[in-house]
Order: sequence, then structure tokens, then C-alpha cells
Amino acid sequence: MVDTKRKPARPPKLTSLESLGQAAECLKTLAHPHRLRIVQMLLGGRYTVGELAEACEIPSHMASEHLRLMQRCGFLDVEKEGRCVYYTIAEPHLASIMSCIEARFGGPKSPRTGVSA
Repeated sequence: MVDTKRKPARPPKLTSLESLGQAAECLKTLAHPHRLRIVQMLLGGRYTVGELAEACEIPSHMASEHLRLMQRCGFLDVEKEGRCVYYTIAEPHLASIMSCIEARFGGPKSPRTGVSA
């Protein structure tokens, strides 16, 4: 049980509200199943829009929009090779975020309870 009446001996160092606002905006951008799937894939290597769209089971134009939003937040980079455009992860912290998500939600579901096994 946590004692809510007792104050900590030393207040913790807090992140500025401006920085937390920026974090919230970027987290909102990630908060979509197709974008999370795209991040999962890109953590394993580089992919084209078509490859990402196929893995997400969405049309290429929708995948392009998801990629644009994540690129605007600084999450992704683009590499061009001839006529091919490949997307890669630019923000290394995405691996940690995805690890947390997979640890909490990524396990196989039990058919009876819907809870990760």
C-alpha cells in the first residue's frame, strides 16, 4: 500500500510540460495499429511503401499517409535507390517503446480469457 500523505524527501526532477506536450503529440501519432505494425517491421530492416502496405493489409496510399505522419514526427528516414524509396527507423527509442508494447500486448492470447499467455 502506498502512503499518499507522506511527501517524498526530495521532489523528483520533472520533465518540462512543453517537452511532455511534444511527447504526447508524437505518442498520438504512434497510437494506431497500422503505424505500430509499420514500426515493428521497420525495426527489422528497411521496406518500401508497397511492402508495408501489404503487411498492414491496406492500400499503398494509406500506408503513404501513415509514413508521412511518422516521418513528420522524426520517427522515420527515407533512402532512395534509383526508383525505389525505402523507409527506415530514424528514432532509436522506438525500439524501447515497441518492446514495452510487445511485452504488454504482444503475447499469444488465450482463447478463453483473451489475456496474454
